[in-house]
Amino acid sequence: MYRLLGANRAAAVQKALRGPPTAHPATTTTTTTVCCACGISPPNFVHYQQYYQMLYRRMPAAPATTTTTTRTQTTTPTQTDAVAQAKKKRLRKPRYAKYVELLEVTEQAISERRSRVKRLKSKKLADFIQKAQQQILERRAREDRKDKKSKGVLDLAQRQPVEYQKINMEALDGSVLESGIYDDRPMLFFGKDEYTKQVIANPEEVQNILKSFHNFRDIMESMENDQHEADYGLSSSSLSSAKVFPEEHEGLDPFEAIEPYINPLDKSNPSVPAVAMPNANAVTKKSKKRFKSKVHLNEEQERLAKQRALHINLNTYLNVCVSANMLNRALSTIIAYRGKVRKSTLPHFSEGLITIDLYNILLHGYAGKGSFDRSQEVFKLIEEDGLSFNEQTYAAIFECLGRLEPDEKNQQLISKYVSQAEKEGLSLSQIMDKSKFVADQRDIALDAIRRLRPDFKPVYVPPQLGYNNELLDHLNEHVLPAGAKEEPGKADYAIMNSKRGYTTAQLEQLAREQLKIELDGSITIKSIEKSKEFANYEKFRERLSDLEDTWRKQISAAIIRDLNTLRAQVRFKPHGFMNYYTYLKTLDASHFADILIKEVYKLAEGSETFSPTVGQLYKELGQKVQQRYQIEQKKHNGTLEKIGEIYSSYCELWDSGMSQDNSRQAWQRLVYEQRESGPSMDLAEVPWPSTVLIGVGRFLYNILMRDIKIDAHIMRQKSKAKAATQPQNMLPAFYTLFRNQGRFVKEEVKPHPVLSRLFRASRKQTLTFDSNLVPMLCPPQPWSTPHNGGYLLNKSELIRLPHQAIQQWDRIMTSNPQNLYPALDSLNQLASVPWRVNTQLLDVIVHVFQNGGDAKLDVPQPPSSLPPLPMLPAKDAEGNAASSAERAKEFRDKLGYRRKQAEMYSLWCDALYRLSLAQHYRDKVFWLPHNMDFRGRVYPVPPHLNHLGSDLARSMLIFDQAQPLGVDGFSWLKLHCINLTGLKKRDSVRERLLYAEEIMPDILDSADNPLTGRMWWAKSDEPWQTLACCMEIANVHRCPDPTAYLSRFPIHQDGSCNGLQHYAALGRDEAGARSVNLAPSAIPQDVYSAVAALVEKSRKTDAQNGLHVAEALAGFVRRKVIKQTVMTTVYGVTRYGARLQIARQLKDIDDFPKDWVWPASTYLTTKTFESLREMFTSTREIQDWFTECARLISGVCSQNVEWVTPLGLPVVQPYNRQEIKHSPRSGFRISANMPMDMYERPNILKQKNAFPPNFIHSLDSSHMMLTSLHCERQGITFVSVHDCFWTHANTVPELNRMCREQFVALHSQPILEQLSAFMRQTYSFRVNDFTNDGSVEDLSKRQLNRTLKQLPQKGNFDLRNVLDSVYFFS
Repeated sequence: MYRLLGANRAAAVQKALRGPPTAHPATTTTTTTVCCACGISPPNFVHYQQYYQMLYRRMPAAPATTTTTTRTQTTTPTQTDAVAQAKKKRLRKPRYAKYVELLEVTEQAISERRSRVKRLKSKKLADFIQKAQQQILERRAREDRKDKKSKGVLDLAQRQPVEYQKINMEALDGSVLESGIYDDRPMLFFGKDEYTKQVIANPEEVQNILKSFHNFRDIMESMENDQHEADYGLSSSSLSSAKVFPEEHEGLDPFEAIEPYINPLDKSNPSVPAVAMPNANAVTKKSKKRFKSKVHLNEEQERLAKQRALHINLNTYLNVCVSANMLNRALSTIIAYRGKVRKSTLPHFSEGLITIDLYNILLHGYAGKGSFDRSQEVFKLIEEDGLSFNEQTYAAIFECLGRLEPDEKNQQLISKYVSQAEKEGLSLSQIMDKSKFVADQRDIALDAIRRLRPDFKPVYVPPQLGYNNELLDHLNEHVLPAGAKEEPGKADYAIMNSKRGYTTAQLEQLAREQLKIELDGSITIKSIEKSKEFANYEKFRERLSDLEDTWRKQISAAIIRDLNTLRAQVRFKPHGFMNYYTYLKTLDASHFADILIKEVYKLAEGSETFSPTVGQLYKELGQKVQQRYQIEQKKHNGTLEKIGEIYSSYCELWDSGMSQDNSRQAWQRLVYEQRESGPSMDLAEVPWPSTVLIGVGRFLYNILMRDIKIDAHIMRQKSKAKAATQPQNMLPAFYTLFRNQGRFVKEEVKPHPVLSRLFRASRKQTLTFDSNLVPMLCPPQPWSTPHNGGYLLNKSELIRLPHQAIQQWDRIMTSNPQNLYPALDSLNQLASVPWRVNTQLLDVIVHVFQNGGDAKLDVPQPPSSLPPLPMLPAKDAEGNAASSAERAKEFRDKLGYRRKQAEMYSLWCDALYRLSLAQHYRDKVFWLPHNMDFRGRVYPVPPHLNHLGSDLARSMLIFDQAQPLGVDGFSWLKLHCINLTGLKKRDSVRERLLYAEEIMPDILDSADNPLTGRMWWAKSDEPWQTLACCMEIANVHRCPDPTAYLSRFPIHQDGSCNGLQHYAALGRDEAGARSVNLAPSAIPQDVYSAVAALVEKSRKTDAQNGLHVAEALAGFVRRKVIKQTVMTTVYGVTRYGARLQIARQLKDIDDFPKDWVWPASTYLTTKTFESLREMFTSTREIQDWFTECARLISGVCSQNVEWVTPLGLPVVQPYNRQEIKHSPRSGFRISANMPMDMYERPNILKQKNAFPPNFIHSLDSSHMMLTSLHCERQGITFVSVHDCFWTHANTVPELNRMCREQFVALHSQPILEQLSAFMRQTYSFRVNDFTNDGSVEDLSKRQLNRTLKQLPQKGNFDLRNVLDSVYFFS
């Protein structure tokens, strides 16, 4: 090998290689002959020979005149070396030494720690030396034995250890070391003697080495000259391409401009980096270890995981390279990994790593530059890899040819590739239809094709608009094929009823406002918090504004500085690896400055009790960069403009109301109609891997901590003249501290106290939210594919999954798109409902909040309202010091106090955000985009202002569309009010309505005097929703014609313990069905009261037998105590969790003795579980079967449990064993490793415990979606909060009918039978998988096969009874 020594190292080398100057006879040799094109003359070669001889010459018998000190090869340092090493060691400190020492309390402890470390280092060093020497001796013994066999006895001198000398560089020709010439003389270091002889004997080999040196030298020298890419290795064809298209190099990053173009076909080019592979014959090769991993099942799974992760990283990296105009780096990366694949000794390593899709990314990059010559070189790589062109490849070819001048050669090339595509069975229409285009790519490719075939018009395959599901196929009768026209008079436009009321102009204006918010990335609103302002707040605001300007300049300068540093680091590395520099070059410094300034404000306004950890900050900053990059890409690739055109047509459709399509079908038609030009609308955004997000975030974090400073005296009141003369004391604006979080110590980021005071003093009473955390001002973009929907520009995730959950996405992407339509359409229906704020109620809530909150009304109080803890006196009245038990109690009380403070502050902030947003949107209409979790349960995307959550959150929102109450609307309104109070749960509907008339005075008083009257509403189970209903009832009561009153108020229909309803329907459990109102009854059945009665009966028996805990619970076994446990049992609550739930309820009972809380909660948990199993026998059997199936699947098959919902949504449980891996703190190279659930061992405990509740959740979401889609088809407003359905008062009867019909239709399907068949097909073992040896593994496989077939027994309950059950949903 060789090593290059720069000029700046010459002095250090001369100093290190000491020795007396000696003349050398060879230095007089001179010649000017040049042996090759490299420009190196033979005298220089002679110098290398001289140097080699000096370095490796054998030692004579130590004559007295020799002054050159030598030492044999050994790891024992000389005295001089030891002294030098000691100095270096003293200068170098351990990385975390400072932090560790700060934790030490005494000097003695520090000294002991240091001596322990020294002893450990000494021992490790001695072990290392001994091991190294042993290896050297073993290697020489093997070489001796080998040489004796082949050549006989060798000369003893040849087996002597090589002796290195400390060479005085002046012994060489002085011209070699002359100033400025040393750079041109590389030092060659050789290893083994045999190889050295071969090199010395073959001048061509040396010249190749020297030539490669000059190539690298040219690269390094050109780094200060960012203009000559074509000078370094470009082929003549590439140069001609550059001349024809000078714009190819315009706007190139300087790093990319100086990067040499690597000809992928030049095998002899030494500058192409070879990926280092392990040497199988190395001396230190160890025997193959047994595979041990807590995460992966075997080596094959680990290899597949690494390969998949590498492919994902490559795909992302190449896309970023192309968007950053760094095509050479993209090419060199592909070449490097091709080399790695070819040299890999692992079986099947190449399969799936380098794919045609990766080449297509690069081809589109070259096509954008019109560089067809380089594209042809990529074609040869594709051919070498044995890959076939697909539609996207040909699209890139035609785009590239379309950007060239239409001459005769161009026509021939187009004709050639058209013929080639048709030979491979790809028509031109198929290429245009299946390829994805951005910007003007489609138009350019079409232009190229039309040069050959002027009349060509691509035929695009129309989208499938209908369903492919037995439960929804009947809705397809309303759907016309794409391109077909409606017959007049036969169309049914009821589906548009819930979308009417907005003109095209209104919707387009709202869309423009929404686009502005998303382009800005955030929205700033006024806070409702009441806080005291400082006297001189205007001065402090001015100082903060000046400080922000200073920060912005400092951040921009730091970004440029650190990017240059990172670029310099990356330059000297091989081209074939992925680095963060490429990702950071995708945005301007101004974008980074905006992101960091917003983060500064967020951190400075944070709380005292919570601070983000460094790891959280890394990821958050990385995600902000990725979001900004995605929006900038949409601006540049034409997606923004295309969305605007399609959305304008979509607004016209809302205005006219003349459509039978739902939102998805209407959007798909519009996209299909505008497919002739512009970018594709079904592009899948490529998310950055988590390692990239962390690396990019770490880059910005370093600037945040290092470059953002604040004057420590900024809060002092002083005049401008005085401030200008006084020196500033600049300190970092942020610092870190270490805090215990459970078992771990986490590093957290805190603002400097001066910065916090400045923000408090200059508080502007504003809150800033990211644009994807607030409601939309216009109807959301419908979900038409798994990648496109929700916000107009911001990326919305269809499914809420952890980053390692890849398997479910794979199932979704490989499934038929029609199978996903029911879930997508349900999300679109829920998102299409317009909302507004109930301003009458909001004013009351804000008044209570601003006056300190109210715990009884569930309005959070600020942490300052918490009374201080009493201090433990140092000594009591008798002069005795506090005992250790008292001090321990005080410590526990302090921890509890801090925990309570943190909890109160969190709740207070949540209410502040919610109320401030409600105040901001109080006079506006808004929409809530929706997505779902992995089971199919739906949620609004905006987390702060939505209809999901607590009583206070639900009470503030009403429908924007008003509908007349009709004949029964007022009765439904009164019934809803009584339902909210929880006072008449066991009474019939008629008795509830009579009770509403009795308390009408209280209802009206609550509406008129909510905080000063009798406050009847405050005693309700849901006080704020009750108050909102009272206000609506009062308005209707005072209306001359209640039937014509236009109401926006939502009426709720809530399922009666919905999870148990699904279990009872699955098992046809007659007794269980009656207890959860699946069967008709005169009065509602209350399962919670029934379970409480069984528990009380058992308690009385135990009390009579003398059980003390049963006696203590006399009179306290109430419905409310066990309700939450009964409700959550079906959703997988553990005994420990149930015990906590019951203990919390017992603590809230004032009369219950507090000493009995824990024993009583344990007792009641056991009795509740026993009573439930007694009541729901079929439910218990089904739940046990679910659990056993999941245990065997995850334990025996080592796979995640997966299934398909009745509506076709694939579900995979993402519970795996995760090793805790700390992210690297330095480095610019991207780690390609990432966790992926499909290749990792499942977490058996979580898989088996979670499967029963998750499967039931997927069923209740399927029922909700069915109801949603049928309500939309009938034009009924529908909103869901899981198993609670909302609609207008006049449409409650229709909602109830459809809810019951869809429940019966859903459970009329053979759900358990279909699940069993799916699991047998996916997980069952075949006959040849059994070993028949009676082993545990063989028996487990047989048990799995048996269990998957053994369906639980069903009862005789008739599902049609649900249709007549009044209290099924009520």
